[in-house]
Amino acid sequence: MRRALTIAGSDSGGGAGIQADLKTFSTFGVYGLSVLTAVTAQNTLGVQGAHVLPPEFVTLQIRSVLSDIGADAAKTGMLATNEIVAAVAAELRAFPLRNLVVDPVMVSATGHRLLDEDAVDAVKTFLLPLATVVTPNLDEATILWGEKIDDLTGMQEAARAIKDMGPHHVLVKGGHLRGPTVFDVLYDGTHFQVWESPKIPTENTHGSGCTLSAAIVAGLAKGQEVKDAVEAAQRFIRAAIQQAVKIGKGKGPVNHLVRV
Repeated sequence: MRRALTIAGSDSGGGAGIQADLKTFSTFGVYGLSVLTAVTAQNTLGVQGAHVLPPEFVTLQIRSVLSDIGADAAKTGMLATNEIVAAVAAELRAFPLRNLVVDPVMVSATGHRLLDEDAVDAVKTFLLPLATVVTPNLDEATILWGEKIDDLTGMQEAARAIKDMGPHHVLVKGGHLRGPTVFDVLYDGTHFQVWESPKIPTENTHGSGCTLSAAIVAGLAKGQEVKDAVEAAQRFIRAAIQQAVKIGKGKGPVNHLVRV
């Protein structure tokens, strides 16, 4: 049984965060492990509040899981504070993981801040150099790079700049680009792989970023190469969006139980 660990916040609405990750791990047939960094009061309408856990307790959770069960791959999601970022990075260095996916969660789709502004530098300094893959959307890539991104060329330039921060691979997700086409760009420091697909007309995309990164983790845990894991995750998230079930009064979640 392959093991996948998620270090992230809880979404009480079940569409994103720890809940989305564990559902996705199960769909891919890997054993899911979890470390909570924060608890949110959240639904399809937005984030009503968040309670951040002490970094010492985040550290204890990581040590409990990795010292006993271990993990074939792991991901980070909502880390909230500078102190938690530093604590997570320290533990991931102490328990070296072959495969780490960093989903640099910073702001929710409804505009709620999920990472303190003073923690961005900590993500760049401590976490990105440990990453096998970092998976920013356009907003997150803009924050990491410092420049606005409007097109495919901008995505490629951002990928180069973020690659210089230390990760092995950068996947810049273009779902927020204007127009009918979605571009995703994977960069390994030498080559670009660009995927192009028609945009799916739906509002039910809550948790898509968490779900995509969790699917990549599952693939890496099962021994896939990065490009293959990313392609499988893209097929999965596209199907999960196409077959999303309308839940709640706002933007519903993707369908984490879809079979591809």
